Formats: sequence, C-alpha cells, structure tokens
Amino acid sequence: MQLRQAIFEYNDEKVVLQPGRAASFEAVFVDFQQEALAGGTRYTLFIHPKANLVLHKLELHFNLPLPPEARMLCNGWQSWSESRMLPVGQPYPILRKLAKNRLGRSGDNYLPGFPLPKNASHSWTYTQIVADNRCWLAGSLNENTGFTCWEYANGRLIACKDLAGLQLGHSFPALDIWVGEGIEKDLYDQYTALLEHKPARIVSGLGWTSWYRHYSRISEQVLRKDLEAVVASGLPFQWFQIDDGWQQSVGDWLPDKVKFPAGMGKMAADIRSKGLQPGLWLAPFVAAGTSEVVRQHPDWLLKESSGKPLRAGWNPGWGGWYYALDFYHPGVQEHLSGVFHRALDHWGYALLKLDFLFAACIQPPPGKNRGQVMHEAMLFLRHQMGDKIMLACGVPLGAAFGIADICRIGGDVHLHWEHRLLAALRFRERVSTLAALRATLNRWQLAGRVFASDPDVFMLRQEGQHLSLVQQQTLLMVNALLGDVLFTSDDPSGWSPEQQNRITGSPGIPAGGSTQRTGTPNRCVPSRLLAGRIALQSAG
Repeated sequence: MQLRQAIFEYNDEKVVLQPGRAASFEAVFVDFQQEALAGGTRYTLFIHPKANLVLHKLELHFNLPLPPEARMLCNGWQSWSESRMLPVGQPYPILRKLAKNRLGRSGDNYLPGFPLPKNASHSWTYTQIVADNRCWLAGSLNENTGFTCWEYANGRLIACKDLAGLQLGHSFPALDIWVGEGIEKDLYDQYTALLEHKPARIVSGLGWTSWYRHYSRISEQVLRKDLEAVVASGLPFQWFQIDDGWQQSVGDWLPDKVKFPAGMGKMAADIRSKGLQPGLWLAPFVAAGTSEVVRQHPDWLLKESSGKPLRAGWNPGWGGWYYALDFYHPGVQEHLSGVFHRALDHWGYALLKLDFLFAACIQPPPGKNRGQVMHEAMLFLRHQMGDKIMLACGVPLGAAFGIADICRIGGDVHLHWEHRLLAALRFRERVSTLAALRATLNRWQLAGRVFASDPDVFMLRQEGQHLSLVQQQTLLMVNALLGDVLFTSDDPSGWSPEQQNRITGSPGIPAGGSTQRTGTPNRCVPSRLLAGRIALQSAG
C-alpha cells in the first residue's frame, strides 16, 4: 500500500502534501510525517494555524490495486450498525428516503458536512481488506480529534477525516493513522498496541437482563420472580441487569412509583442479597418528548440550524420523538451528575448500561467536530462512573476504546432471524439477529484489546420467540466464542440439563468467582466459525 497524496482544504485554499516535506503557507504550517512502525507505516499530520482557519477536507490517498474478488470490512458508524465484509468498491446500501426522518440520525445517513461515498465501500475508524491470501489493516490511532472514514474505489484507499466546518485557531493533531499488511491476528495486535487508550480491565462472565423477556413491561414483582429463577438455576451468573421500563420517562430517570413502589435502591439491595451484582439501564444523552426534562428545560436540547429542538429519533415505546441533550450545557451536566450519583452511590448499582450515546455528537457546536464531542462526552461518563462497570451501547466504537469497560459490538437481536421491514428499508442500526451476528463475526477482534465485547443476548427458550433450534445454537456459539460477556433474558428454570451444560461449557464463563481479567486474548477463530462468517455475509 503506497501513499499517493494527501489533500488538505481550508478557507478557500486546496493544497497537496507529501510527508517529511516542509509545508508552510500564508495562513498555516502543516507538519506531515511518515514513520515505519510495528510492521506497518504510521502517518501523522499536525496543523499549526498562523491565523484563524475553517477546515473543509483532509484526505490521504493510497494506491492499492485489488482483484475483483477482494473483500473489505465495512465497519458501521456506531455499535448498533450492521458491519460486513463486502466486495471492494461495493457501496453499502443507503437508508431509503422514506425512513430517513425517523431513523436516519442513529447512523451515518445524517452527518452534515460529510457526504457518504456513492460509488465506494466505506468503513469507520478502521478497516480490513483481504485478497489472494493477503490481509491489510488500516486504522485511526486517534478518533479524539475527529472520526475517520475509510473509502475504497478504483484501486485507491482513502482515509477521510470528519473535520468539515471546524474552526481552528490553535495547533491541532488532525490525523494519526496506521496501515499494515500481514496475518490478521498480528495486525490487530500491532494496531491496538499503538492506540493511546487501552482497557484498564477486561470484564467477562454471565449475566441476565430483563429486556428480551419483558421489554419495558417490568415491575418489582416480575423482576423478583426472575431473580429467584436466576439464583435457583445454580449457574454462574454474575450480573442481574434491569433494562428500559423502570423509569418514569426517558430523560427524567426517577423510578416509576407504580411499578417500583419500594424504589430502585431496594431492588439493588435485593439483587446483592442473592450474591449478584445489580445493573441498570440509562440513556443519558436523550430525553423523550413526554419527559419533564423536555417540558421544563427546552434550553437543554440540541438545536437544528433553524433553532428547533433536534429530534434524535423516533421510538414508539417512548411515545414518539426523542431529543438529543446539549452535553455542553451546564444544566445538562449538573443534571446527569445527579443521576449518576443517585444510581451508583445512593441506589448501589455496580454496572450501568449506557445506551443511545451517539446522540451527544450528532450536532457539534462551533469549534468542535463530532469525534471531539463524543470523546469528551465519554470522558465525562467515565468520570461519573468511577470504578463501576460501564457498558456502552449505541456509541461510535472508536470513542469507546479504552474508556468503556464493556461495549456492544452489534445491534439488538430480534425474536425473529431478521426484521424484514427494517431490512427492506436498509436500516443498518435495526434490530436483527442476522445483522447482530454479522457485526460480531466482523468485530470480534476488538474483544479484550480495546474493551470487553458484548455481542448481545442468546436465547434458548422456546416460548415468546421465533428462532429455530439451529439459529439459537448459532447465536449462542458465536456469542460465547467471540464475545467477552454473555447475557440472556431467558428464564433459566426452563432450560434442560443439556442446555445448561452448553452455558457452563462456553468459553469465558468461569465456574465462579472473579469476573475480571486482564491481557489480550489469544483467540483463533475455529474453521467452523470462519465458514459461518462467510455464510452469514450472504445470508438473507
């Protein structure tokens, strides 16, 4: 892979750069360097303005002629996004226009100032290309200064930095990427070893979550019955996580007094009394239109260019539209600090599943870009969490590297193999067992290297779901082999002894005791999973 050129556009100027050559212009000095490192090549580019600048484009172009059968990892923008190996140059199907209003802002279909390539494959943060028994890996080493999109078309791989419209009056580390060729495992080892943020701990183990059994139809009585069943199973469960449905409204984060009259602190104490760690779901950067936060604090919401509150998406379970909070508003940060203090210190939850995190960065303020906002929002969450376990969900993956303890690596599984309507709409962030498996099979290399991977739940129950036995077994096998944590929503009292043996025999599920480990896993994908990985790329 040979660097062809670097293109930098700012104000009304467009310049072409070469690494190691002096690049001083009337308004800016650019320090562009190339270094052989870790079996590949690292490229860094610093911008030193001499006056205030507005950035428009920063791209590095590499020559990489490939045969038609070559395939490229198209890593989705955030953790829900379906991610697949596709033929090089094949664009990912774009969300249909009729769905963009309600669904578009959870993916990369709505990124003002960053048009998606129409005739190219594209991948966010990192990508992998395979051809003729050769493997390349290209990845960003610093998403803190802006997200990186990799595009491939016509024999050229392009690293595009999401900087359009960024106002700059100070020195700025605009780009830091690494490209290498070799064996897949070695490439991921080398790439992740160069990242600035490495996981402080890797969490593994078995957990139970309320979502796929009850969805939002939960209460004290319902969950206490489930808690008894989990404990009675004798299986090595570590976590009992309460998902969406406990709160009065999304955004307010106080318990529904009808469902939970004794309060969420009592639920956490009951879970601990059974020898399990309590977990709780929150969506800190969004608020339902029916919430008190939206009614009483309209100034806390992100705004469209027209001045109207920014709709982050539509969720019928929340009463319709939900809105993105302005993370930088002092009132929002004070409000969220109180929410975390209450959930962690007063109620005593040990794990928080933080969802819909992408909403923090979809409308960055002047002087910042989406990657910067997401990084600062994640640091804020990490500070609020302290030493408690953070499970990040609905987040651009690069922003979670080394900050989240656990991160979802795919979308929600579905009670069916595929959600046909959402698939027909080409919605990459859809609920879909097939799409979730595709993401796990193509993001498993992150497990233990940058965070603990959560591939979402497995299901063994027969009632209330429509997966075949083979589909259930596939879901369990892939999740257990390629994830770090293994969650279910089933009632384990309904599992047969054979099904229980499948759980206790799964990799990463300890017989008991510690749920934390350190170090990078020495995983090697079994040949059956490699065959499954190929089959699931084209499965419908």
